[in-house]
Amino acid sequence: MSVRVPDSATVAEAAKFLGSGGLVVLPTETVYGLAADAANEMAVRSIFIAKGRPSDNPVIVHCRDLAHAQAVSGLWPPGALELAKRFWPGPLTLVVPRSNVTAPACSAGLDTVALRVPAHTVFQQVLRASGLALAAPSANVSGRPSPTRAADAAADLGDSILILDGGPCAVGLESSVVGWPDGRPTLLRQGGVPVRDLEAIVGPLANAAPGDRPLAPGMKYRHYAPATPLRVVAAAALRSLWEVERRRSTRTAWLVSTESGLRGPDVTVIASRHDAAGWARRLFAALRDADAGGYDTLVVEAIPEAGLGAAVMERLRKAASS
Repeated sequence: MSVRVPDSATVAEAAKFLGSGGLVVLPTETVYGLAADAANEMAVRSIFIAKGRPSDNPVIVHCRDLAHAQAVSGLWPPGALELAKRFWPGPLTLVVPRSNVTAPACSAGLDTVALRVPAHTVFQQVLRASGLALAAPSANVSGRPSPTRAADAAADLGDSILILDGGPCAVGLESSVVGWPDGRPTLLRQGGVPVRDLEAIVGPLANAAPGDRPLAPGMKYRHYAPATPLRVVAAAALRSLWEVERRRSTRTAWLVSTESGLRGPDVTVIASRHDAAGWARRLFAALRDADAGGYDTLVVEAIPEAGLGAAVMERLRKAASS
């Protein structure tokens, strides 16, 4: 098994593997996911083993549609249905009361379950062919940048798992996560849906209170970090740092905006600093490519925290502090 073209035969093969308790890597619009039957406790636990994922870190359960999501969960809190109708299928996860349909490992011992309806055609085909709800966190070694290309998942997980190659992910950042831990709609993770769009539906979102136990993926543990030490630098300070680094013997990779003006063999121009969607789409792949280049350090330009820019900067701050 290895990276395969997602035709009707490989979709059927993937559905068969999943139905027998196996793991399959599938593309979504956010990142590639390592999928297992969400009702099979041993299959879900095998995700944690393959990723080296802490056992108290919940995983997201992917469903065919809204009706499917409601069938595998408990009673939804006010506002959840409105968010689902507006943003599904798409990059939004809702943390709602769980039922006994999904395996306890999906929820990491919590009384809630994280649900999403993905928009990617290939993932939808596998959902429908298998008839299952699929637990599917990002298909990477825990803590590494999430995979947005099939080759990234293969590099982390090896060639013993079937990987369906759906091309580069269109969004490139994980889903936004909203929960109701104290009855109020609360932002648990920034992601593919900007906060302002969520708040247009449910009003102001509360911020998650710090705690020892993560209520959703991405809240507690080391995430998104390349092996290369990473610094995030304000646009105004970029040029002066560039001049300093050019006189040093260390090799530095640069991920910058079009407006930075920096160019050279060690420079990757991501997008305009005002194109947050472009940064989201290319960021994780660029971090992985910089790692593969064998650099000593990695400098990433900060972008404005408007719209998706807030989620991009949240990922970069976590990567830099890891």
